[in-house]
Amino acid sequence: MSNDASDIKMETVHLENITNKQIDECDTKAHARLRRRIDRRLLPLCAWLYLMNYLDRSNIGNAKILNQETGDSLLQKTGMRAIDYSLTITVFSIAYSIFDVPSNWVLKRYCRPSLWLAFLALGWGALTLGFAWADNVSVVIAIRFFIGVFEAGFFPGIVYVIAAWYRSEERAFRICIVSSSATLAGCFGGCIAYGMAFLNRKGNLAGYQWLFIVEGAITILCTSLIVAFMPNFPDTAKWLSEEEKDFAQRRLGEQSVSFTSEPASRREIIETCVGPRMLGHYCAYLSNAIVINSLVYFCPTIVAGLGYTSIEAQLMTVPPWALGYILCLCLAWTADHFNQRSLIVTVASIGSGAAFLATTLLPVTAYRKKYACLIISCCGVFSNIAPLTSWVICNMPSPRVVGLAAALNNAMVGIGSIIALWIWKDSEKSTGYPTGNSVCAACSFVTAVVAFGLRWTYTRMNRMNILDTTGIARDWKL
Repeated sequence: MSNDASDIKMETVHLENITNKQIDECDTKAHARLRRRIDRRLLPLCAWLYLMNYLDRSNIGNAKILNQETGDSLLQKTGMRAIDYSLTITVFSIAYSIFDVPSNWVLKRYCRPSLWLAFLALGWGALTLGFAWADNVSVVIAIRFFIGVFEAGFFPGIVYVIAAWYRSEERAFRICIVSSSATLAGCFGGCIAYGMAFLNRKGNLAGYQWLFIVEGAITILCTSLIVAFMPNFPDTAKWLSEEEKDFAQRRLGEQSVSFTSEPASRREIIETCVGPRMLGHYCAYLSNAIVINSLVYFCPTIVAGLGYTSIEAQLMTVPPWALGYILCLCLAWTADHFNQRSLIVTVASIGSGAAFLATTLLPVTAYRKKYACLIISCCGVFSNIAPLTSWVICNMPSPRVVGLAAALNNAMVGIGSIIALWIWKDSEKSTGYPTGNSVCAACSFVTAVVAFGLRWTYTRMNRMNILDTTGIARDWKL
């Protein structure tokens, strides 16, 4: 045997004896390279679009009190009362809850994500722009209803796209990067509203009208970005090589919870809609959503009740949301990395509940302490969004119901909005809103209890090797 042939044989034997650990390390590097490419393409766009989504949803909370000292707030200009404001958001929330599932059904069966999400964004952006000229209660209610119709499917649609690109242990942090844009929207929303206040009566328009015009126009302009740059599915991505497309699909196929666009069976749909553990997920998300929507729609009002003017209140909403954003990112990474979504949600919810309870018990004039409690509440409740969203799509009955599970979970936001609107009573402003604070404290503690109960359930299911509805063994995520 020649020396060359001997060298080739020795090299072959060496390759055959590579350890599993070395192979895992090579695979890990390949996964990381692909993840970075997907992250750069998908996450900045989704995060920016969801920020605009939340700005256009929550700007009515800023408009409610903006320039009220000069008689130019939304309520004063349209002749709305506090009960009319609550009714307006209730109608929006009803539409948001009803159209979640139909929107994701259309997305899954009939339209690729980039076109459908662009259509939704164009719809609510145009309505937000038109909202600037709403001059009576009836028009306000009608426009907000249709904004709810278009916004309903947007976040579940983004979750659907993320599930199509990432493995289960990679999703919570990515969902957090997108969903935490809601907290950034709280920061930017307050800053933008502050700036618009100084345009009050410029061009014969009130400050809140400028707010709707600016934010609606930006959303409309962004729809072209969705069509041009939003990735649809790995097998159709022109920016990936054929080898990368194949690897992107194979790495998802290695998991029993990998993404699929196949239609679900009747059993899978029933289990997703009314299965006890899925109802537990929806209950946890609902109780958390009640608190979130309390902060979204009433944070400027709450801050104004701490002795600030309407313009100052817009700026003072920024620190709670900014700190909530930072903590949200840190805890979402921890939830994915250590597979501890339940513990993150439990601890964060207990902290939020304790802060709301303390606010209830503090004297009405303890403004600084109440403001500190507001910051703690924001940090706790917003940190729950990504782990709760990721958790439900990781532990769904089968991969075929990812769109349905995401939509039903997100529908809880609309229901939570309705409840939140009626617990912050305008008549309780002088007493520090005891009903709102008490209900939010109770809801936070409910979220903690349900999350811990689900953790116990999944620990037991893993120990007993419980199969999913398709008969496949699963590693149920904690």
